[in-house]
Amino acid sequence: MQHYTPYVKDFMTRFHYPEEAVRLFTEVEKRLDAEPDAGAEFDRHIKAYMIDESEELETALSAITALSEKMGVSDCTLEFIFILNCTELLKPRYEAAGLDEALFWAGNDDLRCKLLECIEVEGVPGTFVAGWNNGFLKLDRFAYGRFQYEVRQYNNDFDFLTSCGKRVSNGDTYVNFHIPSSGVPLTDEVRLASYKEAYRHVKHLFPDGLAVFGCGSWLLYPRHKEFLPKSSNILKFLGDFEIVCWEEKETFGDAWRVFGRYAKLPPEELPRDTSLRKAFADWLTAGNKTGSGFGLFVFDGEKIVK
Repeated sequence: MQHYTPYVKDFMTRFHYPEEAVRLFTEVEKRLDAEPDAGAEFDRHIKAYMIDESEELETALSAITALSEKMGVSDCTLEFIFILNCTELLKPRYEAAGLDEALFWAGNDDLRCKLLECIEVEGVPGTFVAGWNNGFLKLDRFAYGRFQYEVRQYNNDFDFLTSCGKRVSNGDTYVNFHIPSSGVPLTDEVRLASYKEAYRHVKHLFPDGLAVFGCGSWLLYPRHKEFLPKSSNILKFLGDFEIVCWEEKETFGDAWRVFGRYAKLPPEELPRDTSLRKAFADWLTAGNKTGSGFGLFVFDGEKIVK
């Protein structure tokens, strides 16, 4: 197959990829076209994953990592290009499923987010979480406004009774969602607009009209209330949820989400150039821990019901 296609060029332009990324991706795409053995190996795994479905994404990516070593290219870069080429095959599947083209492009903005994260954290254009894209490529995860959603089953050995009286039991359907690093603030208006848009697509799953949304994230660590600024959008987001469970962790594994390339510095050396960074740096310097939580909320199409 052709790799450096008009689709690929349009894709990078549409999402305003940084010039350094466009140059590198273009160079590698052209190499895949010019080097038959490398191109054939690359294509074999696209076909196995996207067309024959004889390989899981994890298996395909392991092979792409091996190919990146042969080509002398960062595995982050070649894995990103692999996913990018997969999206060209995904687009007609959206059309065949009767899904709006705008929904396709909305979901693929996630690649831009992962690209910028990789440049910041790893110092190279690409992605260090390529396996994450399986949900999008298998039409299992969709972007509605600020968040990305997927239908899941509640998987805890205990029931959770929401404050509005709706009980959620093991195996019950809920709508799980994720928060991409798009740079869009988590304001009340932005969050509500996303919930409303998602509700329109999932309300048929909830005969009583009350949809259950859930999220597991470092953002839902309840002790954020102790040290983040009261005006923080993270606290407002946290306030949407009823926390089902949470945990503290010995190390701040999500530090890169706050501090980027500086995440591995000792707490006292962490940058304090934003209110969020200062709050976390001060909290960690004082010897405190961080953590994560899982929460649910009930939504009736217009508002969170509590």
